[in-house]
Amino acid sequence: MSSVATNAFAAARERLAAQVIDPPESRPAYEVFGAPPAPLPALGGLPSTGAIAGAAGVSSVELVEAALARIAQDEWTAFVHVDAEGALAQARARDAERRAGTVRGPLHGIPVSVKDVIHVAGMPTRCGSDAFHQVPEVDAAGVDLWRAAGAVILGKTSTHEFALGVTSPQARNPHDPTRIPGGSSGGSAIAVATGMGLASLGTDTRASIRVPAALCGVVGLKPTYGTVPTRGIVPLSWTMDHAAVMASGVEDAALALDALRPDAPAIAPAVGARVNHLRVGLATAAWEGAEAVVEAAVARQIDKLTGLVASVRETDRPTAADFGGANAMGLLVSRCEAATFHRAAGLDRSLYWAEVRDQLDAADGVPATDYIDAQRYRAALREEMLAVLREHHVLVMPTAPVLAPVVERADEYLTILSRNAILWSFVGFPAISVPCPTEGLPVGLQLVAGPGGEALLIALAAALTKEGG
Repeated sequence: MSSVATNAFAAARERLAAQVIDPPESRPAYEVFGAPPAPLPALGGLPSTGAIAGAAGVSSVELVEAALARIAQDEWTAFVHVDAEGALAQARARDAERRAGTVRGPLHGIPVSVKDVIHVAGMPTRCGSDAFHQVPEVDAAGVDLWRAAGAVILGKTSTHEFALGVTSPQARNPHDPTRIPGGSSGGSAIAVATGMGLASLGTDTRASIRVPAALCGVVGLKPTYGTVPTRGIVPLSWTMDHAAVMASGVEDAALALDALRPDAPAIAPAVGARVNHLRVGLATAAWEGAEAVVEAAVARQIDKLTGLVASVRETDRPTAADFGGANAMGLLVSRCEAATFHRAAGLDRSLYWAEVRDQLDAADGVPATDYIDAQRYRAALREEMLAVLREHHVLVMPTAPVLAPVVERADEYLTILSRNAILWSFVGFPAISVPCPTEGLPVGLQLVAGPGGEALLIALAAALTKEGG
């Protein structure tokens, strides 16, 4: 009996068979990414005013106790492991450092959470699965960097099993518990949206930070591929995995990301920078099939955008075929790499969720030539999207074309929720989802820049959210 996953794989392979990759000697994408480009220089801006900066005068113990009190009331399955005693010990140590005159940075004493596919020393990593259990002795690279910046780790947040999906159906949307929070970093989105910490470290391979950020009404920031180390993350896809962050506001997300790339120019100072010179492109194909409420909320933000930047123009690229091709080829690339890891790990697939097992079983049957051709398509598409981002500083579109679906229909949304987001993980460009003001369920607006363009995204996203009130 076919499933959404097996049908998606069949459609992806049919699309690949019809795809002409010209010239025939085109190389696969894993040879064209190379070292990440040098980030654009910071644009200059205003002093920090976000929740993280505003917490600078509050004791870490007080912040952690408040977060733990909210976690104790978690009715949405945001957390799967909480280390209250360890977090309070960290908080006391950070407060002692502050009293002694040592402040490590903006994240000093700030309570944060970590997605349960990322190793935290001494805490179980389960990847949302009954088939996986590790208690690592060493922090993942991103966790290590956040600790060095003074952050206090509260615990692990729930994930779609092995991060292989965009729904997190075991969790609930805090705006409507009959609906999903999105995924795979669903627990991170819930935690930030409900005040269970001020930031969360997650992953984004196809859409896993931006979709739950959009559905839960928070900010999700995915950097340029390769700028944040992924050591210590249980892999989904070696050539597509990104470490990424969530926070309640644009500036907080920038501060959280800055702590993960300490050797790069800071992007948080871009908050308040001028944006009136920016050329913005509207990726019109991204509106295809959008629900009316999503379309209306995004349109209101674009009306504001028109008064902020030099120009807002519709652009023919990316096309619907670009989005569709990235979804199809990204499915093949990411799931073939996932199936390779899972085969090597020797886990018991009978314990997996049926939807996740179906994806991996389908990927097992994909020939190596199809995987390589998908990577070749990826390389060509990346070059074409680089050309688009030379014409426009930033592209704008709905993050997801639909509102958070009800739990009972979650498995229908494997490719729908992530349609507008996958392209940018596939080609490795930075992207951010920011909330659009609405009176109902949250809607996200996605901004995309070229490689190294995180500061542009922060400047424009901050200007939009400031205008939005």
